Amino acid sequence: MKWNDKRYHTLDYEMKHTFGQKIIKLSLDGGFTCPNRDGQISDKGCIFCSELGAGEFAGRRNLNITEQIAQQKIMLSKKWPSGKYIAYFQNFTNTYAPVDKLQELYLEALSATDIVGLAIATRADCLPPKVIDLLGKIGENNYLWVELGLQTIHKRSANFIRRGYDLKCFIDAVDRLKEKNIKVVAHLIFGLPGESVDDMLETVRFIGNLGVWGVKLHLLHILKGTDLYEYYRNHPFPLLSREQYISIVCDALEILPPSVVIHRVTGDGAKHLLEAPKWSLDKLRVLSGIDRELAVRDTYQGSRLSKGNN
Repeated sequence: MKWNDKRYHTLDYEMKHTFGQKIIKLSLDGGFTCPNRDGQISDKGCIFCSELGAGEFAGRRNLNITEQIAQQKIMLSKKWPSGKYIAYFQNFTNTYAPVDKLQELYLEALSATDIVGLAIATRADCLPPKVIDLLGKIGENNYLWVELGLQTIHKRSANFIRRGYDLKCFIDAVDRLKEKNIKVVAHLIFGLPGESVDDMLETVRFIGNLGVWGVKLHLLHILKGTDLYEYYRNHPFPLLSREQYISIVCDALEILPPSVVIHRVTGDGAKHLLEAPKWSLDKLRVLSGIDRELAVRDTYQGSRLSKGNN
């Protein structure tokens, strides 16, 4: 089984299949914060999160959404000179505001030229009923997916990273989004301290059985300026090698249903912030390594699932 030239169901394949052309994500900063930072839950944030949140590559928050979209289009035009766009609200918690403010920002993004849909990154505990209703209405007439950071199903690891909500909260959020026919993307992190390969794959199996639309697979990065960086300096723990990471990603792909869209198989860490692992900066080598390992194994996404689970 192949998705064009890949042995897994890439986002690029899904977008071209849906829209018939190249679709480019524009990373935006909506000016949000996070309940794990503003004192609602904690003032420390997740242990791996930098001061920029997940937005090292997002637009500048001193610009409005329309201006950020224009800026991002120019910035990405050299790599992708043509295509349509998904407006991606990436930085911090992008449903953590009054509903009227959220609606204003989302509709501003959708009104921009060549925007074909929205992607919204948020937390499972920041989806009250009114926000779910708003997302449901937007999703009736627009292409939409919502991204939720699970990272791990294991309580000890969740407490270590200071996720701030339990597994039940995540499951409930996924169920309520799916009830509104909203596509859900789950973020997972490989390489959390103390987690074995079996632990990581247990999280993958859980997500595969939950019925999410998409998955993002991330490598644990040690970024300067984060609490994880300080912890790592004081309590060094083993990090995954490139070969280990590639093997785990391939294991994960083999047990994910073929219908699940793989949005990412390795994360981006800003070069000036990345302390370790440095090998992750060579993203093309990681991607080609995953392709090569799947070819050597002669396997593909979902190949280790029973027919009833495909």
